[in-house]
Amino acid sequence: MIEKVRKLIHRHVELANLLSTPEVMNDRKKMEEFGREYANVGKMLPTFNDYVDTVDRIEEARRLLKTESDHDLISLAEEEVHDLELRLPALEDKVKTLLVPRDPVDSKNAIVEIRAGTGGTEAGIFAADLYRMYTSYVEAKGWSYDVMSTSAGDKGAIKEIIFLVKGEDVYGTLKYESGVHRVQRVPETESQGRIHTSAATVVVLPEADDVEVEINPAEIRVDVFRSSGPGGQSVNTTDSAVRVVHVPTGMIVTCQDEKSQHKNKAKALKVLKSRLLEQKRAEQEAEESASRKSMVSTGDRSAKIRTYNFPQGRVTDHRINLTLYRLDDIINGNIQELIDSLAVADVNERVKNE
Repeated sequence: MIEKVRKLIHRHVELANLLSTPEVMNDRKKMEEFGREYANVGKMLPTFNDYVDTVDRIEEARRLLKTESDHDLISLAEEEVHDLELRLPALEDKVKTLLVPRDPVDSKNAIVEIRAGTGGTEAGIFAADLYRMYTSYVEAKGWSYDVMSTSAGDKGAIKEIIFLVKGEDVYGTLKYESGVHRVQRVPETESQGRIHTSAATVVVLPEADDVEVEINPAEIRVDVFRSSGPGGQSVNTTDSAVRVVHVPTGMIVTCQDEKSQHKNKAKALKVLKSRLLEQKRAEQEAEESASRKSMVSTGDRSAKIRTYNFPQGRVTDHRINLTLYRLDDIINGNIQELIDSLAVADVNERVKNE
């Protein structure tokens, strides 16, 4: 393990040199690729340097013990070896975790899609709650977001909303949110006070770079139409809404939030590229050994991942059997504990499979 760490420390220096060469500086794809790798290794350097320093000091002290005859120096060396060996296991655990291969797309921005599922209007209201939960979290993290497409319902409900989140390690943070979210509560429309169960689906996609996904213009169909709001109300009087159909896959993306047809088309194509990238990644993962997949982050969109129970004030994540009794806090955007717990479970599972 020590040799792997030394190679990565050397790689960080090598990347710094590569990033300053004209060849890389004039190649956007290489610049982004090497830049991401340089930043990722850089985050690990403090732990790596601490680990290498500790191992080197233990070896040096042991060499001293073999050659030294002075009792005082021998006593100091023995004490140093003892102290360093006590802290070495914890350092090794940290290093093992860092050495688990990181998904290269974790550092990307993310496109988040929320759709109302079963439950009628209540499902749409819950989808709106999830949207507010995520955007509150995004703002607290200092990230930014841009709504790309919305389809609203009655009483503040959302049928579907797609938004782009920009920031550091956004996809790696939010990727655990993909799946079916279920809510149990008494809807505002319920006169009998009965608890209903509704659901919404969340999909988190890594933002695709233009160089990663190329779309053949001959393989898409672009339809334009007049934007409309809830209840069929016209949003504007021009045909600015855009529907992009990817003929080979049948994927359809509709954007109507912008007044400009060109802006709506650009947003629709961005979403389409991200969906195509995710499809490609899913196909690659399907070819991998099942033992290398993590149940935490497989992103099965049909899997029920979390339940928000309002009468009991609890949130349960079914993948890791974690229940927190602070629903109000979580629905207001304080989801970091959930994300951290999922990330730890994911890493632990992958460490076992390495």
